[in-house]
Amino acid sequence: MISVSMQQTMLRVLKWIFLTVLVVAVGFPFYYMVVMSFVPIQDLLREPLTLVPELQSLTLDTYRRVIASEGDGGFGFARFMRNSAIVAIAATALTMVLSIPASYAMTRVRFAGKGKISALFIAVYMFPQIIIAVPVFVGFQVIGLGTSLVGLTVAYIALTVPVCVHMLRSYLRGLPESIDEAAMLDGASKWQIMRRITVPLAMPTIISTALYSFMIAWNEFLFALLFLSAKPELWTVSLGLTRLADGQEVSRTILMAGSVLITLPIVVLYGLVERWLTEGLTAGAEKG
Repeated sequence: MISVSMQQTMLRVLKWIFLTVLVVAVGFPFYYMVVMSFVPIQDLLREPLTLVPELQSLTLDTYRRVIASEGDGGFGFARFMRNSAIVAIAATALTMVLSIPASYAMTRVRFAGKGKISALFIAVYMFPQIIIAVPVFVGFQVIGLGTSLVGLTVAYIALTVPVCVHMLRSYLRGLPESIDEAAMLDGASKWQIMRRITVPLAMPTIISTALYSFMIAWNEFLFALLFLSAKPELWTVSLGLTRLADGQEVSRTILMAGSVLITLPIVVLYGLVERWLTEGLTAGAEKG
């Protein structure tokens, strides 16, 4: 029979093998995308499977073309990224402003219809975006926000608030109500308890939820297509990337550079908030 120490050794080896395979499977496509974005198209056509190109052959011209405006012979990705940043930051900020009090009220305040409202938040998951996208767009057209960044931002808020409330509510349920009761005995109001006690305690989950909301607003395509297709000057990065992908004369290096520019902000944000994100994702298990 295999000894316990031998089993533990085999499990450790298998764990590292699994992690290595997982890292390669996830990281290799991104690595190859980055490599392709720096390699001149002539070198890529000559050696398409080169994984470690020579340093002297790398170039930034591809990124210059992608970022430059159409008037300068580029593809205008700087404008797309600016539009996406405006929409994603505004939508994320307003979503959290609405989601934090709503999730606190759903877990700490007793009011009529609370169960029905909770059910409505969960029901949002049952409807695909394509079903609600067209009615939302038509409604926004009626009020004059159908082809604007403001309308798109409001649509993203409506799309992400139910999800964010559900995520935050799951964490807040694990916070002891005795904390609120002790603060109320000291004369604190519900608003003061939420702002000074609940929000600091829930900050890891709030940050992870905000990152989730930002990722949706940054990468979303369907609503952006409906709202902005008629106004190329307002396009976001998701629409800009489809322009590169659909172009018959656009090289693969240009497409890869655009893909890197779309991915980079999410990677940077994740790196900045990774510690809080990990705490937020594990908080539910710890509290439960």
